[in-house]
Amino acid sequence: MTRIIRIGFVFVAVLATGTSARAQAKPLASPQDVQKIYDKLLPQIDRIPIYDNHSHATFPDDSDMDAQAAPPDESSVLRLRDTNPEFIAAAKSLFGYPYDDFQPEHAKWLVEKEKAAEKDGGTAYWNSILDKLNIETCLANRVAMAPYLDPKRFHWVFFVDSFLFPFNNRDQTGKNPDMGVYIPLQEKVLHRYMQQENVTGLPADLAGYEAFVRQTVANNQKKGGVAMKFEAAYFRTLYFGDPPREKAEAIYAKYHAGGVPSNDDYRTFQDYVFRVLIDQASKLNLPAHFHSAVGIGDYFSLRNGNPLNLENVLRDPRYAKNKFVLIHGGYPYTLEMIWLTAAKNVYTDSSLVGYYVYPSELKNILKQWISLYPERIMFGSDAFPFSDALGAEETFWLAARSARTAIAAALAELVAEGAFTEEKALEFARMYLHDNAAHLYGETK
Repeated sequence: MTRIIRIGFVFVAVLATGTSARAQAKPLASPQDVQKIYDKLLPQIDRIPIYDNHSHATFPDDSDMDAQAAPPDESSVLRLRDTNPEFIAAAKSLFGYPYDDFQPEHAKWLVEKEKAAEKDGGTAYWNSILDKLNIETCLANRVAMAPYLDPKRFHWVFFVDSFLFPFNNRDQTGKNPDMGVYIPLQEKVLHRYMQQENVTGLPADLAGYEAFVRQTVANNQKKGGVAMKFEAAYFRTLYFGDPPREKAEAIYAKYHAGGVPSNDDYRTFQDYVFRVLIDQASKLNLPAHFHSAVGIGDYFSLRNGNPLNLENVLRDPRYAKNKFVLIHGGYPYTLEMIWLTAAKNVYTDSSLVGYYVYPSELKNILKQWISLYPERIMFGSDAFPFSDALGAEETFWLAARSARTAIAAALAELVAEGAFTEEKALEFARMYLHDNAAHLYGETK
């Protein structure tokens, strides 16, 4: 009897080992198999409606498209130059553009079409752009929403960095030429918020300033804001300390009526106000978005913008109920980024990455992300008008086509390697392109 049991045990063990071996993913897949699976997946992925987590949907002359502007003569990556033939393909696909280049006399055709749509003033134009690309919903990062964006399709993400700059910013503006462009725009947004809240000057004490900050955020949410956005990486490190209120109170008392704060004092005050904003986001169940990748301008600090700087905030038990979205995938720190999403309240998206790099590289990034935390990655276009002719419309197209082809390629490789089935691959595609974002913003059907 003992022997029979032993033999039976060995048989079960061998059977289990054999099953395990067959289920083991393999490191190499046949290129023919990958191509076959890709060709099968892509048409199905093309039919998935997109929930775009990040865009600047706008006409080129709308100054509300962002809380800041690109410095003059900034460097541009290869794929975003108007010599990229993909933009010609985008213009042809979206508008039937009749030319094969963007020579000024030809680009005028596109500019006139865009101007006519802007003059019309209705919401049909931008809705039609989304329809052509099978984009269901789009988050629009803007200072204020535009009447030409349909709030049923375009949801507002508002900026909050201006609350970090209430004092005399002379020394901040002079740090480098980029800051000379950025800081005055933050001052302008802060002044606009003060007018919105009927605040005629900086409050007399820190308590008054905190109340102003909290009320502005709450009112912006009531106006349709679905998230707050930090572009802080352009101005300072993303590492935010946790100073006591007494320090911030003393700094506010010293500088609210005048004087130029030292860099240390300003940093301490900003760290405190940042915590006020995160606390208010928690109270309102309002996701907080962070620019967390390389940025525009020629003085952007990759070290300051590294998403790992936020780890002390993202892992803070006080903020366990907050929802954090690390925009742009932390590029080029995409591996560090995905490990930050191990926390269940941290998400990331592929905005900017999808048109900075070509689909072959985006495929590698998405493959890595899917292999780790597929439930916390989202599509984002970062659609933005780069010139009068090369508008947000063309960058919507480029980002969407890049993402659909890249996710199909990443999933095809994983299926061919035996990681999971085609059915599971399509589930992951839906999560990335739509469902994760819909769930995050409470729109799951």
